[in-house]
Amino acid sequence: QVQLVESGGGLVQPGGSLRLSCAASGFTFSYYAISWYRQAPGADRELVARVRENGAGTDYALSVKGRFTISRDNAKNTVYLQMNSLKPEDTAVYYCKVAPWGRDYWGHGTQVTVSS
Repeated sequence: QVQLVESGGGLVQPGGSLRLSCAASGFTFSYYAISWYRQAPGADRELVARVRENGAGTDYALSVKGRFTISRDNAKNTVYLQMNSLKPEDTAVYYCKVAPWGRDYWGHGTQVTVSS
């Protein structure tokens, strides 16, 4: 079955950096785009970044463009989200998502807290 396992979250000061990882299994990883979403308390889940199957095409939310970088390693079935210049408003649970066969699969998420 499809499994997505996020890791790398934690507490970081404003201006700091974190790298999130999403390890995937249960489908042909290289065939599908992978997305990172986040959900802050009391807010809707929002798209943060997406990487195409071949890794060459990426999209970002305006709020993170220039600070976050999404990448993938198809040999390791893993997607990364490098987050730099973090702000308190980046505090959220971060999830990865894939949609093979027209159905959405989500990981359980990893908490990112940006606070001094």
